[in-house]
Amino acid sequence: MKLTVIGHWGGFPGPGEASSGYLFQKNGYNLLVDCGSAVLSHLQSYVQIKDLHAVLISHYHHDHIADIGPLHYGRLVSGMAEEGVPLLPIYGHTGDSEGFNRLTYKNVSKGISYDPFHPLRIGPFKIEFLKTNHPAECYAFRISDGESSVVYTADSSYKKELIPFAKEADLLLTECNLYAGQDGGGAGHMTSLDAGAIAKHAGVKECILTHLPHFGKHEDLLTQAKTIYEGPIRLAAKGLTWSVN
Repeated sequence: MKLTVIGHWGGFPGPGEASSGYLFQKNGYNLLVDCGSAVLSHLQSYVQIKDLHAVLISHYHHDHIADIGPLHYGRLVSGMAEEGVPLLPIYGHTGDSEGFNRLTYKNVSKGISYDPFHPLRIGPFKIEFLKTNHPAECYAFRISDGESSVVYTADSSYKKELIPFAKEADLLLTECNLYAGQDGGGAGHMTSLDAGAIAKHAGVKECILTHLPHFGKHEDLLTQAKTIYEGPIRLAAKGLTWSVN
């Protein structure tokens, strides 16, 4: 399993970059997790739009779904230029019917509801779910391929249930929208210390901090998280890749 960070900003993209979007690949299968603002532009540096097999959405805030519409158009044009481009499945929850209904477009894509109480199979991947603490209904994903596992927290304030959910994962891809000493409870976001605590107590093998803020020095997030978690830890960045060695 290979992970490529397409976008890592919270709220809106930084200059020349994108908000939340992560490409998971295994044996030629391409799964996009979240599709925020400017994700589609940068995704094409790694895979053609027509070669995307599925999309998985954590929740319906703009910084996670803003490029679903452009993705529809891109897929539509791909189908006009080349025969045989299949219907694109886009998986999301039905807790927000308006958001879910936007996933289906003509004969281009089909919104498919996932049941967060049961594992989901998408290509070579098994997906497990945990509802997060966030103003919008949102789900963390544990994505495994039978050999390794990645836990993506999506958006959440600190939630102790994330610790067993991420237990001994090969990678924790955790949101980190706030610095030590800030309170993310109301906004539904984690601090660097929250992220470090989950990584430590879950015993994950590696950690990447993502969904980064537009203020402060990101290196401080890393320094603060390292006061708790002593394993390998990095800041997300456009084009950053991860795979099991």
